Amino acid sequence: MMNCFFKLQNSSVSLLQGVIHADLFRDNVLFVDNQLSGILDFYSACNGSLLFDIAITANDWCCENGDINPDKMKALLSAYESLRPLEQLEKQHWQTMLRAAALRFWLSDWNTNSIPDPAT
Repeated sequence: MMNCFFKLQNSSVSLLQGVIHADLFRDNVLFVDNQLSGILDFYSACNGSLLFDIAITANDWCCENGDINPDKMKALLSAYESLRPLEQLEKQHWQTMLRAAALRFWLSDWNTNSIPDPAT
């Protein structure tokens, strides 16, 4: 686990940065007649690694019963790369970024559901 954080701390500066949604889960996307009609919840939006944003999205949209569906992952990455090909450095850090994105949301969910709210 520490290796994962070390890699992220020492590589994210070199990864392409930009404005990211940082929470693009299925429940934050609206569709009408199978067409994208809206994106919700910009609370987590920030400047960050574009690869991190893709990893967050992949962890939700490409998972089934806790496992990555390789066909969905390939489809997501192919569609993304048709608009902006991943840089070599991004490809090298893809697995690490998937883990970091999963850990971020696991910890956030754990914090929300495990620590009592003093206001209640």
